[in-house]
Amino acid sequence: MTLGSVMLDLAGLALTAEERERLRHPSAGGVILFARNFESPSQLDKLTAEIRTLRSELLIAVDHEGGRVQRFQQGFTRIPPMRMLGERWETDAAQARVLAEAMGYVIAMELRAHGVDFSFAPVLDVDFGSSSVIGDRAFSDEPEEIAELAGGFIAGLAAGGAAAVAKHFPGHGFVKADSHLEVPVDDRELRDIEAADLVPYRELIRRGLGGIMPAHVIYPKVDSRPAGFSPVWLKEVLRGRLGFGGMIFSDDLSMEGASVAGGVVERAQAALAAGCDMVLVCNAPQAAGEVLDGLSAGPLDHARAECMRGRRATKPLASDLRYAAAVAAVREAAA
Repeated sequence: MTLGSVMLDLAGLALTAEERERLRHPSAGGVILFARNFESPSQLDKLTAEIRTLRSELLIAVDHEGGRVQRFQQGFTRIPPMRMLGERWETDAAQARVLAEAMGYVIAMELRAHGVDFSFAPVLDVDFGSSSVIGDRAFSDEPEEIAELAGGFIAGLAAGGAAAVAKHFPGHGFVKADSHLEVPVDDRELRDIEAADLVPYRELIRRGLGGIMPAHVIYPKVDSRPAGFSPVWLKEVLRGRLGFGGMIFSDDLSMEGASVAGGVVERAQAALAAGCDMVLVCNAPQAAGEVLDGLSAGPLDHARAECMRGRRATKPLASDLRYAAAVAAVREAAA
């Protein structure tokens, strides 16, 4: 069965009757989980199994970056913020990259063990000291360091069977406003963004990056529309100039930064027309229903979707020596 282009969220620890109907809708293609959907690893196992029983092909994702953004905690390894890796880089770059790979491996192995395909990570935003919503989620204020550390993190994810989704393209780190609450505007010229923010993307796309999430930020010197609704950013720059061939996920369409595109159906249509493959509708159950019923879109690109599907672990976590070593390294670094 083909997948649709809408990723939906859930209200609680198990599927409701209404959510079952929505996930059966042909426009549905995935589920994003939040902390409210997690009570314990065993409960998460039941929830993801319930989703798979309903429609086995649905993608299941979560924001599980580490630091402030780690939805699953009890029974999962606590991952420190990515800034810690940037700080470690200053004293031992090689060791920092090894640790980045260990973090990616732990995240992937633990998510895959509980039926989750991938995390919306890593954050590639350059820390310009302006954005509190990004803050220590960013690896560094140096684009080249970000590329190297994120490269290690992504390699760890891949080794653990999970694809990466880099965010927030082309960069959310320069603006002070939080796109969850406002419509941020970044007045820089394209050449300035290319010289800093796009450096990690350029390098990691070359290495085969699987997914990207654009920012709900307007860059008026490039386009009057936020990046997630901009064919200039997504088709001309990302697909064309940078050569990205993977999945493009919109950021949550219920965020204030998306409001400039109109109602929620108009937002979804605008994001898909601009070049997004899949749109996220979170924390707004009524809006989710409106998008499913009102959206006219073809099926999700099969090859891109399959690249985001998690691979099965070859051995149980308890017998994976690489996993045990990676957990020990992460815990020592976080202590």
